[in-house]
Amino acid sequence: MGESNVETVEMFRPCNRAELDLVIASGYQEWSPRLPIQPIFYPVTNLQYAREVNKWNLDQYGEGYVTRFLVRKEFVDRYPIKTVGASHHTEWWIPAEDLPELNANIVGLIEVLQDAAAPG
Repeated sequence: MGESNVETVEMFRPCNRAELDLVIASGYQEWSPRLPIQPIFYPVTNLQYAREVNKWNLDQYGEGYVTRFLVRKEFVDRYPIKTVGASHHTEWWIPAEDLPELNANIVGLIEVLQDAAAPG
């Protein structure tokens, strides 16, 4: 069975430049391990929410990026979607120790959809 027959779920991840550089170093194929202070990986379910979080990255880091990637549905279905604010503030909480398995279930490449730098 080819990858085109695999059922996938679309995920979005707003990130800063340091995190994006690690994605680029992986050939756009995986997310880097979490730091000890980051026990959970939080991909979000929709572009609107990703863009809102990206604004926080702009404020904190002076630049931010919105990425999109597809993950095998069979893997994603293990994690319930959490609502963390407004009704569209939805995300998966994937434990850091499961990140290598998530990376193994990415179909295709991680794409950069939007990048932005702070004005001036």
